[in-house]
Amino acid sequence: MRCEVTAGQMGLTRGDQTMPAPRKYPLELRDRAVRMYRAAEPKPVIRRMAEELGVHHEALRTWIRQAEADAGEPHPARPRRLPARTRGSLPGRRQAEPSKTP
Repeated sequence: MRCEVTAGQMGLTRGDQTMPAPRKYPLELRDRAVRMYRAAEPKPVIRRMAEELGVHHEALRTWIRQAEADAGEPHPARPRRLPARTRGSLPGRRQAEPSKTP
């Protein structure tokens, strides 16, 4: 008898056991691709590198972002936010004027 698979579950069912879905790309390929990207200077275009490796460019982009997150590196497209007390004292930044209500 098969158990029901809800919308939140992914995977194959075999009897009472649920198996994870098979991976499209081997983990060795993922690790090698991330190492190649990190070692390259200047950084290659992800779309071109993915084409050379035979993987989808969004898969490669995701692997690289995940490796950066795992290593604790900030994402270049998302700058780190400064604490509120520092943000207000930056040069060229205007402070909000108090409202003038009678």
